[in-house]
Amino acid sequence: MVLKFTKLTQNRIFQRVVDQIQAAILDGSLKPGNKLPSEMKLKSMFDTSRGSIREALRVLEQKGLIEIKVGANGGAVVKTVDTEKITESLELLIQSQKMSLDHLSEFREGVEGLVTALAAERATDGDRRSLKELLAEADNLFNKKGDVWHELVRLDTRLHMSIAEIARNPVYEAVLRMVHTNIHGYYERFSLKNINLLKENYQDLCDIVHAIETGQVNEARSRAQHHVRKFSRYMKIENQKHR
Repeated sequence: MVLKFTKLTQNRIFQRVVDQIQAAILDGSLKPGNKLPSEMKLKSMFDTSRGSIREALRVLEQKGLIEIKVGANGGAVVKTVDTEKITESLELLIQSQKMSLDHLSEFREGVEGLVTALAAERATDGDRRSLKELLAEADNLFNKKGDVWHELVRLDTRLHMSIAEIARNPVYEAVLRMVHTNIHGYYERFSLKNINLLKENYQDLCDIVHAIETGQVNEARSRAQHHVRKFSRYMKIENQKHR
């Protein structure tokens, strides 16, 4: 592995270190698992201060491009570029803006309708089997004794995220992961724990999966949108009761 970095002039040096290392990661010169040269070696390569190198490494770590490991064999290691940081940023946005149920419903209805339609187009035989297995898990939970609400909600999230994965668009997947991570708070707050509602939710998911299985693109979109719209209405009703 031969890295060719350019020596820098004195002007926001750490950012220019970030730019060059980031470019090397994104163009594949540095691959996941590769270890960056030591701080002293980077200091020499960039002809800059150790402080600037440390600041650059901190920024790269915040971006999720590298991981700083400690110990005798520690150092900066290149990570696989994924959607984790996008999801974290969107989570902060939704929390800081105090997004309303109407905003959330409008967004979900459009995006989940589109994602479910894409899943109906792109699902493989393996994808269809996985969805059926998740539905079977949910069906079994209804036969268990005790409070299975949390398990059913987790399974609901897994199924929605499986559909997002089947659509094979990492942007949609990252955004929907953020939404479903945050929506649990709404479920808990508005107490949608009635067994009949849980069964209604399960039946909706069965209908959605059937549309995906049979490749009915428009039906899949319509079913997903109806599902989101209906349960958003239930949450609004519960919200009004708690005011």
